[in-house]
Amino acid sequence: MDVVIFILAMGSLIFGADFIITQSERIALRFNISEFIIGATLIALGTSLPEMATSIAANLEGKPEIAVANAVGSNILNITLVLAVTLIITRCFVSKRDFFAKDSIWVLMPILIFLLMSIDGVISRFDAILLIILMIAYLIYLIQDSNRLDTDYLKEDRKKPFSWLKSIALLVIGFIFVVLGAHFAVDSASSIAKSFGISQWVIGVILVSFGTSLPELVVSVSAVLKGKTEMAIGNIIGSNLANITMVIGVSALVKDLPIDVHRYIFDLSIMTASTIIFIYIMANKLYSRPAGISLLILLALFIENALNGLTPTSS
Repeated sequence: MDVVIFILAMGSLIFGADFIITQSERIALRFNISEFIIGATLIALGTSLPEMATSIAANLEGKPEIAVANAVGSNILNITLVLAVTLIITRCFVSKRDFFAKDSIWVLMPILIFLLMSIDGVISRFDAILLIILMIAYLIYLIQDSNRLDTDYLKEDRKKPFSWLKSIALLVIGFIFVVLGAHFAVDSASSIAKSFGISQWVIGVILVSFGTSLPELVVSVSAVLKGKTEMAIGNIIGSNLANITMVIGVSALVKDLPIDVHRYIFDLSIMTASTIIFIYIMANKLYSRPAGISLLILLALFIENALNGLTPTSS
């Protein structure tokens, strides 16, 4: 029964996130916001809502391992799965933006700051405030940079019928589905972990993070198929930044988040390694199928290690 509830909860998260993403994009188009900005901000934050809601609920319910593991696992999957699939299905990667020059620091910096904060074994409320400030700084940076980005492609989209009442109503419905889905996802995932005698971390870093990463995967694939590669990459960059700064930050702001760095060193190392590989791909413009396949290999190593951890535990 817990498995059924978990699947339904994941469906609720994805369904709610889709409402939020779609309406956020429509609102953004009304203000002539560029493709990359939409992907890196509104859509990225929208697709990170399931992670945020799930992690906050997990921390409030006394399951901090799921809260942290969800963010870590989502960051890994966004690169090794979402980016990998994006690169594999992209026929011709065309972008006017130099991702390495403009965005690489925002990809790596939050990871390094998070690792430094984790050394003492806890992400405190003070740490949380710093992480949230980092997200605000990124948004300010994008706003300042937005004037130099091409927005001509939006002219046709802005001609489509738009209703503020409908958009706000659907946004509210989306938030309701996300919040309810998060509560039941955490509760059922914890029960599954206990019934199989495995740790909440493993459940969070694989099962929960995969479920909450589905919106990023769906949005990025959809964007690529529509020829909006900048939106797809922006979604990945923004989502990973949001996972560390907002998902962990807001969760820790509600209640301090304990984290055992030594115990989960492999997963944290995979997150760091995948981030560095992402930067390397951006630096050398290796937007190709071989690069995507290489990321999938890293994903396989991550999953293999996690499955090896499926042993009885008292967590």
